[in-house]
Amino acid sequence: MDSSFFSDVLASPEVQAFASGFPILVLHLAATLVLMGGGAALYAVLTPWKEIALIRDGNAAAALAFAGVLVGLAIPLSVSLSVSTSLAEIAIWGVATITLQLLAFRIVDMILTGLPQRIQDGEIPAAVVLVGAKLATALILSAALTG
Repeated sequence: MDSSFFSDVLASPEVQAFASGFPILVLHLAATLVLMGGGAALYAVLTPWKEIALIRDGNAAAALAFAGVLVGLAIPLSVSLSVSTSLAEIAIWGVATITLQLLAFRIVDMILTGLPQRIQDGEIPAAVVLVGAKLATALILSAALTG
């Protein structure tokens, strides 16, 4: 293979599109991951129980409940990312999505009274119900984002 083959490949529209698009992909991914991490941290601060400490102590119910929060934040953030065309849109829709999702999580926590204590006590069935409710709200919010 001669050097002209490699020059042709590197000059191809596909490689050029990748070269120009990949940095944008990484930037959008990083912004969305930062939003998700911030949303998860905010949730951890706002919850009536300290999930991170419970997880460190080996509480499987708390770990399952927090995993539900992460997935519950990721679902609408992924839809937000897919409908956004710029970093500013990702930030605006991401913050809006996190705000709405955290509000929905708090409402779920209030409606499902007693679950926080049951999760603190390590009851897996309570965590499963909480995860289901949080994922359901994430899916509904995601559908609302797509209009």
